[in-house]
Amino acid sequence: MTSAGIDVHSVSRTYKRTSGSLFQRKTTTVQALHDVSFQIPGGALIGCIGPNGAGKSTLVKILCGILKPDSGTVNVNGREPFSQRQEHVRHIGVVFGQRTQLWWDLPVSDTFELLRALYQVPGHRFKARQKLLVDRLGIGDVLQQRVRELSLGQRMRCELAAALLHEPDVLFLDEPTIGLDAEAKLAVRELLHWLQQSGDVTTILTTHDLQDIEAVADRVLVFGNGTILLNGALGDLRTAFGSTKLMRLVTDSPASHPAAMLLKRIGNEQTFSFDPSIIPAADLLAAFAAQAVIHDVEITDQSIDEIVARMYQHHRGAQS
Repeated sequence: MTSAGIDVHSVSRTYKRTSGSLFQRKTTTVQALHDVSFQIPGGALIGCIGPNGAGKSTLVKILCGILKPDSGTVNVNGREPFSQRQEHVRHIGVVFGQRTQLWWDLPVSDTFELLRALYQVPGHRFKARQKLLVDRLGIGDVLQQRVRELSLGQRMRCELAAALLHEPDVLFLDEPTIGLDAEAKLAVRELLHWLQQSGDVTTILTTHDLQDIEAVADRVLVFGNGTILLNGALGDLRTAFGSTKLMRLVTDSPASHPAAMLLKRIGNEQTFSFDPSIIPAADLLAAFAAQAVIHDVEITDQSIDEIVARMYQHHRGAQS
């Protein structure tokens, strides 16, 4: 299978929002995407993050061919999604965390057979593909169950299998792990690792779970107010906004330093944030040791959640 590439150039999209009473309606124009451009090489797995209303779902709908951009161009493996929608949907897989493509009252195996017929997958290829996905996702014991009887984790694994049965060259995943337990999340991440290593499927993963991004993504697109705030590796995000480190101290009495911000105090344990470019960790630790007896110390980087939160705060501050 030839892996796909995605090329988005200067894409903008607005929509109308109506508010007010029955007798006095007000219509406003909302800019969902503004001059968005990026390229994704074939076979890559890209994480797409941003707060609600940042433009992520609008982007996915444009890439799927559901929406047409107001301006700009979109190319997905040589196809223009909206104008070539019928051909395009034959080659993509889509999983929306809050929606299902499975038939609610049918056994999972019957749903898979219907999808085989819908996508006109030859019988021998379908059997081999289904076995591969069933084994990968560990869903062999639920194939004869009705979809409505599945747990959320079982259903999501079946949704992933359904999206991949016809061997798409592009996969769009919108919040696929929302609400899943740890075991189901791990199964989803293991499948994404396999897709990533195969290089056969270009994947865009939109999620609020930044641990998913850290676990599987090659690169990350960070959205804010319809624009791309960062397009690069997670290391770029850490370099730009993750210079601050955390120091956790257990002491016999409270300590402080003007270059360190106290984040929390629980009994004899204090946690500070500090910037090593302003005060090296060794100097800060020496200053604390001069004030109190240190029983334990731990220095860590910020979590990806904290870094992204700082990035959004910086973006909002720049706009105000």
